[in-house]
Amino acid sequence: MSNIVLHKANTRGHANHGWLNAYHSFSFASWYNPERVQFGTLRVLNDDTVAAGMGFGTHPHDNMEIITIPLEGDLAHKDSMGNAATIKTGDVQVMSAGTGIQHSEFNPNADQHTKLFQIWLFPRVRNVEPRYQQITLDASLQKNDFAQILSPNPDDAGVWIHQDAWFYLSDFDKDVTKKLALKRTGNGFYIMNIEGNIEVAGEQLETRDAIGIWDANEIEIKANSKAKFLVMEIPMEH
Repeated sequence: MSNIVLHKANTRGHANHGWLNAYHSFSFASWYNPERVQFGTLRVLNDDTVAAGMGFGTHPHDNMEIITIPLEGDLAHKDSMGNAATIKTGDVQVMSAGTGIQHSEFNPNADQHTKLFQIWLFPRVRNVEPRYQQITLDASLQKNDFAQILSPNPDDAGVWIHQDAWFYLSDFDKDVTKKLALKRTGNGFYIMNIEGNIEVAGEQLETRDAIGIWDANEIEIKANSKAKFLVMEIPMEH
């Protein structure tokens, strides 16, 4: 029997700093919920809107796999490894913080906000050499399918990280139903519905609702409207 945890959009932590409007699926910064610290190795899922011309000053990270998925607009990135790049909607970026990095992120556009997911996973190995990777996704692969955007394997589709995790982005038409099987026994699924209405494990997910499922070998997702969503397969043990 599979286990389920439902995280409705309105139960997330929320902090509006003016320049940054942030929703936290898991405890972050000043928002702490003892029942929402992590889901397996998934530690942070922040849904951020960054005002035009604003951003995060230089700050450190270590021993975390950090994935950034822009949803609207662009995000300019600079880091202590010498990388300077702009991540655009349709891209995915990963940083393995490892032994430690410093980076800054800001919205380079003066006339539009930037929306993004920033996701942190605990790595399976500590103190690796920091690394950076950024790719542009083929959105056509997401149409009515599970398009892999992240894996543990450098030779696989998408970016890779130091964790036995697989991420998929999907863009379903109404009434499309598809199943997705686990890649690794013992992993769980965490599904964040980006927009629209989907049905997973008998639960209706509206925009920004999420569901975690474990002890299940596969999931079935049905779109009750046109919908976009992110599926994360992640190790449950940390």
